[in-house]
Amino acid sequence: MLIKYRFFVVAVVVGLAATVPLTGQEITLEHLTLPAGFRIEIYASGVENARQMALTEDGTLFVGSREAGNVYAVVDDNNDHKADRVITIATGLARPSGVAFRDGALYVAAISRVLRFDSIESRLNDPPQPVVLNDDLPTDRGHGWKYLGFGPDGMLYLPVGAPCNICNRTGEDPRYGTILRMNPDGSGEEIFAHGIRNSVGFDWQPGTDDLWFTNNGRDRLGDELPPDTLHHAPEAGLHFGYPFCHGGDLQDPEFSNRPCSEFQPPAQKLGPHVGSIGMAFYTGSMFPQAYHNQIIIAEHGSWNRSPAAGHTGYRLTVVHVDGGRAVKYETFVEGWLSSKNTWWGRPADVLVMPDGSLLVADDHADVIYRIVYEG
Repeated sequence: MLIKYRFFVVAVVVGLAATVPLTGQEITLEHLTLPAGFRIEIYASGVENARQMALTEDGTLFVGSREAGNVYAVVDDNNDHKADRVITIATGLARPSGVAFRDGALYVAAISRVLRFDSIESRLNDPPQPVVLNDDLPTDRGHGWKYLGFGPDGMLYLPVGAPCNICNRTGEDPRYGTILRMNPDGSGEEIFAHGIRNSVGFDWQPGTDDLWFTNNGRDRLGDELPPDTLHHAPEAGLHFGYPFCHGGDLQDPEFSNRPCSEFQPPAQKLGPHVGSIGMAFYTGSMFPQAYHNQIIIAEHGSWNRSPAAGHTGYRLTVVHVDGGRAVKYETFVEGWLSSKNTWWGRPADVLVMPDGSLLVADDHADVIYRIVYEG
């Protein structure tokens, strides 16, 4: 159906919920390498193009997508840690990658708009029409997909990526290359952080409530430069360098009029072009103590490295933090990259479950994995 709001038309199909069979494609988990004592299994399949995940208090898992344009509800009816139903609750959205849940409502970011589905958990098979909270965000599709999260301050955070590989369009709209925050009703929009090329993952540090976020480095400076980065934003108003400086010490050849010393350096340099997106502090108790309150990152994988260099990323990594410092960066799970230039899966987001297990969304294999520690 077409839902009209003032001066625009929202092409959102709701009220026609469909249950997707959980057969999915064959996934050979034996290709994946995990640390000793860990095991990975399929939690849900048939979740086309699964991206960011959000969990309700009652256990419903909402999942966004990018190219598929869908939003899903994934339901484990009998609490056996395997999904029984995947319900498509909305289709026809513009890259609705970002989802968040608060006070019974599902929030969805779709390029230029933030939508809210009220009382959604009681209406999975008859979804309500969405309320439009904000329809004034930039419309660029390049780096326009969003990540959503409610901060400790109760505000809704979301990024606005730079609409290019390398450019400076803040004079046109100061929200380009930033992380925004707004009230849950869409009011009070403000810029929290500047100078960010494209962040598609963030979380708040337990104990400090500081924001940490991933950032994708620019392309076309070679196979090994610049790195993707992890950043620490303990306060509002910081500038993290884009488009002038990359990785804290690499001056951009096209924007060299401001030195790197003017900007906030990254907390951790990640691999070059690894596609670092979804991330979460591990707040569960199932994993060994070494993982507690550490950052787990979904590295979606590179696309523009040369065939000779081969792809990189396609894995989960851990960044160990000590207070406000990152002290170690290491691989956690790998094997989705089956050879130097081919892959069969792409991790996109991670989510800690109440029992301490970790869910991983894969937008290429259309599945959600569950990682447990059995020691």
